[in-house]
Amino acid sequence: MAVPQRMIICCQSFRAAGDKKGICHKQSEGFLQYIEEEILDRGMDALVVASTCLKQCENGPIMVVQPDNYWFKGVDSEEAIDAILDGLEDGEACADYLLS
Repeated sequence: MAVPQRMIICCQSFRAAGDKKGICHKQSEGFLQYIEEEILDRGMDALVVASTCLKQCENGPIMVVQPDNYWFKGVDSEEAIDAILDGLEDGEACADYLLS
């Protein structure tokens, strides 16, 4: 398998003890599958992964795109995901959700 062009990291609120805390996992139910399906439908070269807590609970749910190092906040709907992926396809970050 080739190394993907991008990695999309989605916070799932796991902490060191294995407990889920924060809001990301509560507000992102089903999003990993939706993002994966959208990436496939769009023909994007990206890998979707769930992560431990990204320490941005007040801004969550959080999605990070590497190697661009774009951190997106408030990713709590399919519309937000679509806007972010549209921006990536256009070669830019979606300013509406960009964490600055």
